[in-house]
Amino acid sequence: MKLLNLDNVKLRDKMMIIYIFCVLLPIVFTNIVFYVVTTNNVKNQRLKELTRALEQIKKEFQMEIDDAVKVSLVFYTDYILNEILEREYQTQLDYITAYDSYLRKILNSYIPSYTFMQNIKIYLDNPTLLFAGGIGYLSDEIRNSDWYQALIAAEKKGSSVVLTRTKREDSYRHDEEVRDTFVIVRRMNYFNLFGESKCEKIIKIELRTRAIEQVFSNLNINGHIYLLNELDQIQYTTDPSVNWQAESIYFDQLHFPRNSIKLVATYSGNRYLNNWKLVSIIPEDEVLTEVRKSRQFIIWMVIINLFYSTAIIFWITNSMNVRLINILHHMEKAKKQQFVPIEGPEARDEIGELQSEFNRMILQIKSLINDVYMADIRQKNLEIQHFKARLNALQSQINLHFLFNSLETIRMRSLMKNEVETARIIHNMAKLLRSSLTWDKGYITVKEELDFINCFLEVQKYRFGDRLNYHIDVDDDALNVPIPKMVFLPFVENASIHGIEPMKEGGKLDIAIKIRDNHLLFSVRDNGVGMSKEQVERIYGYLRQKEEMGERVGIHNVINRLKMLYEDKFQLLIDSKPGGGTLVQITIPVDVHSNLPINHP
Repeated sequence: MKLLNLDNVKLRDKMMIIYIFCVLLPIVFTNIVFYVVTTNNVKNQRLKELTRALEQIKKEFQMEIDDAVKVSLVFYTDYILNEILEREYQTQLDYITAYDSYLRKILNSYIPSYTFMQNIKIYLDNPTLLFAGGIGYLSDEIRNSDWYQALIAAEKKGSSVVLTRTKREDSYRHDEEVRDTFVIVRRMNYFNLFGESKCEKIIKIELRTRAIEQVFSNLNINGHIYLLNELDQIQYTTDPSVNWQAESIYFDQLHFPRNSIKLVATYSGNRYLNNWKLVSIIPEDEVLTEVRKSRQFIIWMVIINLFYSTAIIFWITNSMNVRLINILHHMEKAKKQQFVPIEGPEARDEIGELQSEFNRMILQIKSLINDVYMADIRQKNLEIQHFKARLNALQSQINLHFLFNSLETIRMRSLMKNEVETARIIHNMAKLLRSSLTWDKGYITVKEELDFINCFLEVQKYRFGDRLNYHIDVDDDALNVPIPKMVFLPFVENASIHGIEPMKEGGKLDIAIKIRDNHLLFSVRDNGVGMSKEQVERIYGYLRQKEEMGERVGIHNVINRLKMLYEDKFQLLIDSKPGGGTLVQITIPVDVHSNLPINHP
């Protein structure tokens, strides 16, 4: 399988691919794995701590029960105690004497020593005793009690000691709330084995409820603890929502959040706690508290690693990418024939070498342009000469047309009368003819153009007499501005011949040449017969036609010359209507500071 071709991928995109697959994804993946492993380790460690805490509660509770069983064993095997309890007393005084001499001491000696024991009481069916001070009568009511029935059930299973829960007797401590407590119940039948027991004796040791609560209040477990018997009935719990003292509740009847963690510690190999269980229900958030601390640490490490690596890669990438883009930018300039070397210090890496080679290439191209393309420049010069020859041909057409009209005017006047004035007119005609034959330069000044216009108007004045009056207004700054030769005269001629000549009297020409915003503004206004809209549109149409030599003369050729010289930088305005005269205005760009026309060849 062929690898993906990256030759057409941009360098910036390649660096981004390297960053994503070699930096970003490895860092993210590594930290995710690290987070999962750390989370499991922290979670397992926390579960081990909670399990140890639960085992400690289990152990402490069993120690409390074992101590109570040991105390019951002392009573169970005490011969003197059993003998006093089974003796038949003739008088109550005899019992009281025996009670004070031994029973009181043994019954009251263990309570102060074992703070977890609340009360010790012996029940028996000897009617000669006084039932008080830890001695109780084993009546039918007692035999029907739950703790007595629990002892009977345990004995059927082969156990002489039972741990059960019952209502605490409140005859000793009235300052505490009366509620359920645990009791150790044992039948005192040790001496029955020797045939010496005369009555039934039961010892019941009540455990202090607050001592049990203290055992189950391990601060290292933030959940709830449930003590279950062999039938999974709740015997004790730290959950305040469970009313375990009022009714028998099975653990399966309770409902817990789905994400709760359940820990179980089971008693085994114990006669009176066999198959009892300690169950701890812990919210998952309590276990994951440490995990969240680890998560924050890992997130900060990811951010720092990404920031550090991204900054380094961006720094290096920017060093390469900026210089490469700069080289590409100068290559684009070279495509547009702008051969500009790359400025700035030359680096020593591969990109720096590429920049040096590019600058060397640009210098060689410039050298080739200066040497090899000189022939092309000479060819362009020949084309320019041809362009000038074409202009001269157009100008010749204009000059010949003008000369024909002027000679015709002189001929007509000479036929009519013989005047000395003819000499002056011929002199003006000679100046115009001499100018039309001299084309060694394509540009003349406005002042020279005005000389031609004056000569022409003098001839026309001679021709029309009082039928023609003219006025010329020229800015002094415009006199030395260069313009194409005989570019204004044809418009003056057109106004005179086609505008004034058809009139019988009152013909007038106003000629103005002004400088406005680096532009030369020429205008000629006549009060002649004017032009129709179609005639004006036909003249404007010359602007849209391609330059042709043709046989047309006058205004058409002038417009062609202006188009070839100034392209779209000159403006032509014609305002005329039949019987309302004509205004022709030409605007061409000039450089008044250097006295050179714009687009000067």
